[in-house]
Amino acid sequence: MREATNRSAEKDYIARSHERCRALGIDEGRVHSARILSDAQLFDKLEARRELVLVAEPFLNQLYDFVRGSSFFSMLTDADGCILSMIGDEAILSEAFALRMAPGAYMDEASIGTNAMGTCLAEGKPVQVSGDEHFVRAYHRWTCSSAPIRDADGAVVGAIDLTGYCENVHPHTLGMVVAAADAMGRMLEVRRYNDELQISNTYLEAMLDSISAGIVSIGLDGTVRTVNSHAAQMFGYDEESIRSMRAADLFEGWDEVRASLAAGQRFLDEDVLVKAATNKLQFNLSAYPILDAGGSLRDIILVFKDVKKVRKLANRIMGRRAIYTFDKIIGKNAGFLRTVAFAKKMADSRSTILIMGESGTGKELFAQAIHNYSDRRDEAFVAINCAAIPRSLIESELFGYEEGSFTGARHGGQPGKFEVADGGTVFLDEIGEMPLDMQTRLLRVIEEGTVCRIGSSKESVVNVRVIAATNMELEDEVDKGNFRKDLFYRLNVLPMRLPALRERKDDVRLLVDYFMDRITRKLNKRPVDIPPDRMRDLVAYDWPGNIRELENFVELAVNAEAIPRGVPFGSEPRAGLEGSRPMHAEPFAPPSELLSDLERRHIQAVLERHGGNVSEAAKALGIGRNTLYRKLGCELAHGTAAGTRTRSR
Repeated sequence: MREATNRSAEKDYIARSHERCRALGIDEGRVHSARILSDAQLFDKLEARRELVLVAEPFLNQLYDFVRGSSFFSMLTDADGCILSMIGDEAILSEAFALRMAPGAYMDEASIGTNAMGTCLAEGKPVQVSGDEHFVRAYHRWTCSSAPIRDADGAVVGAIDLTGYCENVHPHTLGMVVAAADAMGRMLEVRRYNDELQISNTYLEAMLDSISAGIVSIGLDGTVRTVNSHAAQMFGYDEESIRSMRAADLFEGWDEVRASLAAGQRFLDEDVLVKAATNKLQFNLSAYPILDAGGSLRDIILVFKDVKKVRKLANRIMGRRAIYTFDKIIGKNAGFLRTVAFAKKMADSRSTILIMGESGTGKELFAQAIHNYSDRRDEAFVAINCAAIPRSLIESELFGYEEGSFTGARHGGQPGKFEVADGGTVFLDEIGEMPLDMQTRLLRVIEEGTVCRIGSSKESVVNVRVIAATNMELEDEVDKGNFRKDLFYRLNVLPMRLPALRERKDDVRLLVDYFMDRITRKLNKRPVDIPPDRMRDLVAYDWPGNIRELENFVELAVNAEAIPRGVPFGSEPRAGLEGSRPMHAEPFAPPSELLSDLERRHIQAVLERHGGNVSEAAKALGIGRNTLYRKLGCELAHGTAAGTRTRSR
């Protein structure tokens, strides 16, 4: 057993920690933490520590940016030592994951011995633990620097850590960590008085935007207190002239701004008309409250920015909008409702979201709902199916191109999807299908926030929230070499897994009623009555196609004006899954009774009912005439409609 008797005076905490570890019976040969949460437990933990995670996020990223490429990673734990978030270089992060040092693992001394996070929580002060100062031999290659995070009352609520190889650690590493922990503590104190305002983002944006944005401070009575030179240039006045104005004389909507902030609401990224010296000009306005010691509104800071052309294109010309909201997400299953609640809580975060789930579980619906619940709801939502875009076009679709960059390039060039979505959200569906070379470019866009068009050397800054979705197990694809590990880590910041329909069978009746109502209204048809025994069969069926299959089944029933016999669409039950059984309220349909057979017979019956008139039949079926012609062509090829005379009107 190692002894820590020769430590310097300033590291006597190492000796104390080793003594505690021996008393706890910690095994020096241990590799993994003695306590690691399950996915469900981690989900609950992240919900409970949401405020800490959101406050720490920009500081973790900034801390890591200082040491990027030097084999470091930064971590956040709660007051119990449970890892909540990690970010770092791929190689050393892979080693940490191999030791199961990942979100959900506990780093307190009782779980893994002496280490910076656990020891700083035990000692209540910043510590640095290097090499064999770690009680467990598996961590001897590393030096960890950690500091406790305290709330406004001085209570420890978590710890922040920066870990790297021993030879790479600088004496000032611990100082950087302490500064970050202190800054987080101050941020938590500010949030106590203004929970609804994202202070961390506001102050950071205010500092950055002050260089290139127009900054004007206004008193509640509308008098202009201060103005920067950039605002004067933007509006065409000198600074003294603006100071002599009142807010209502400067721009339209001052009363709305003041009323919103007085009511505790946010006023971010709204387009307003400024009464400039030469004409009325449109600018983007964000307003931030200045509060006194009692939390009352005292003054208002206005930040004016130029309205970006690409955002106008996205919102007004291209009409890139998300249509689904959380009130359109149907379900009462407890686990499903927890997923919805988690999605709502993380809607305003800037971190990437990875939505996982089988096909048909509603991944894009959730992505749109998250966008519409966020403070980006008025900006563009651009969806990209990575599996549907040809490999030769995906780069130009994502990042755009300049005029003349390749044969056939449009005159004047074309912005890519990330430029179009600037200020809003990009939804990358089927992300697992993205080619490896495009994964590299995507990673750079996410990390640096800039894009470069094909044929150009100019980097354009974009403010885009990325939501990715996949029905693959990306960790398996990483192991196979089909997906970049570093991109996986960058996407998997806020993971969400949507349950399959077979896991929420208590929602089947609710979904059937919802789709029955929606589809009958759409097709102007009567609802189809579903007997109780057939409804029980629908609930018992495992729905391999999930909600999409259920919706298609209800639409088929509405069109056929009867519930189809047998297992939905004539498919077999899923083998080996609990509760799988065929529908048996009526005799099984014959093996040939597939969806195509039902559809052909239904089309033929409708045509006969309308005397062979294709236009009237198409209207009755709720489809276009060309679609019906195409279906008729398939039927004639199979000889199923040879006896039906069709005519167009």
